[in-house]
Amino acid sequence: MIRVAEYFRRGGVFVWASGAVLAFCLAMILGLVGFIASKGLGYFWPSPLVQIQTPEGPVLGELTGHEAALGGEPARIQVRVGNRDVYGQDFRWIPSEGLGAPERPVDAVLVERLEYGAFIGRVAFLDHQGQRAATGAEALRQATAHLPEAARLRRHIQSIEKDQIGELNHRMEKLRLARRRAEQGGDAAAAAALDARTADLQARYDTLQASLEKAREDARAWTVGLETVEGQIKEVPLGGIVRLLSPNALDGSGKLAVYLSRLWEFMADDPRESNTEGGIFPAIFGTVMMVMVMSVLVVPLGVVTALYLREYARQGWLVRAVRVAVNNLAGVPSIVFGVFGLGFFVYSLGGTIDQLFFSDSLPTPTYGTGGILWASLTLALLTVPVVVVATEEALGAVPRSQREASLAMGATKWQTLWNVVLPSATPGILTGLILAIARGAGEVAPLMLTGVVKLAPSMPLDGTFPFFHFDRKFMHLGFHIYDVGFQSPNSEAAKPMVFMASFLLLLVVVILNLFALNLRRKLRERLGGSTF
Repeated sequence: MIRVAEYFRRGGVFVWASGAVLAFCLAMILGLVGFIASKGLGYFWPSPLVQIQTPEGPVLGELTGHEAALGGEPARIQVRVGNRDVYGQDFRWIPSEGLGAPERPVDAVLVERLEYGAFIGRVAFLDHQGQRAATGAEALRQATAHLPEAARLRRHIQSIEKDQIGELNHRMEKLRLARRRAEQGGDAAAAAALDARTADLQARYDTLQASLEKAREDARAWTVGLETVEGQIKEVPLGGIVRLLSPNALDGSGKLAVYLSRLWEFMADDPRESNTEGGIFPAIFGTVMMVMVMSVLVVPLGVVTALYLREYARQGWLVRAVRVAVNNLAGVPSIVFGVFGLGFFVYSLGGTIDQLFFSDSLPTPTYGTGGILWASLTLALLTVPVVVVATEEALGAVPRSQREASLAMGATKWQTLWNVVLPSATPGILTGLILAIARGAGEVAPLMLTGVVKLAPSMPLDGTFPFFHFDRKFMHLGFHIYDVGFQSPNSEAAKPMVFMASFLLLLVVVILNLFALNLRRKLRERLGGSTF
């Protein structure tokens, strides 16, 4: 009994209890991340196509789930049948009773299309400019052989549409606004010169448009006839096919190649089909850029505020009240910051900027509407209390002897702060930045009001001068998850995208935090561990 009492007195039981709780928390975190990763990453592995004979007829597709018999309802299996333009749905639930033995036909194909999702069936024929080129297995072989050229044409068309024609439209719009100013100022000579430049750009535009039509005709030259398991024929241009697979004929290396190809497409391409297919690169890019801009904005705001409160303000009830207010800001719901950002940054500040500098573009707003700059500023205000508190703690942790030594050498207070205090407190400031990144990267509600969109036609950073376009709207992984998971009309098809986007959002936050942690570690080593 004495030994037990001594054991409790020394706190050994509490050490073990703390370790057990920590292990439980880590297990929950790893389990959650592992579940999300398995559900997301497993989607890209090619599944076999199974043909099942039902009382209503044959069904061909991927087995995606099952339900046990419950409450008098028979057991069911879920099959991804694809062919949304034919059946009206991608998935079907089939009662397990009365089914024939499942088969895996070698000639069954899965066709990933730009529109209407996947097609599951067989290749019936291949036409070239309206003439029958091949049928059956030969059609499948030739279609697979011509698919890389069709993909090259598709990329060429996208390059003309998004890059070349997009740049010309941007330049022509600038000339239109310049001519409008010249016309209002009564400068006929300048207006005539601008008309000549516009005509030259219009000629280049017409040339590009002709080249685009030619590329589109070439992309429509090959047509694949796809046959459903019931015998219906659907003709699809080869240029509208992303990937043509025979999953039942693939070996391990072939499946791995398809898996890596799909994974790369998801990471590097634009979304399609209401964001339920394709890639999410614009959302990844928008998330990272928004966090970077937010970080650049929040650090000066937080550090200057903390410097004044800690080093310059006369300590009293007013400063204490300000500190309480700053701490309370951390508990304000994020949607409130979004409403403030919409009212102050977008409507007031952005509207004023449009009146002063972009009046020629009105009533079309430039900065008087949501954009990545206003979204980043709103999140900077949302996370600034974290940086303020961390910076104050870091400033207070700098030894008093360092300040006194600097002042004794004749340095002013500002010189002491700039050359001694701030460098020593930098690791602590970065701690606040890390916490700000961790919170800001996952926020969605303020962004919905200040600049994030379902699909952005162009990214905030591109090759068009001035390269950084802070007035543009952007995509964000958090909003992408919300949109695909809760606003998609095809919820079953969207599930894997939700898991994968969630996993990528976690990965982006971890990478950004690791970068900041590594920077803080290097500063600690350089400063000899003078601060936390």
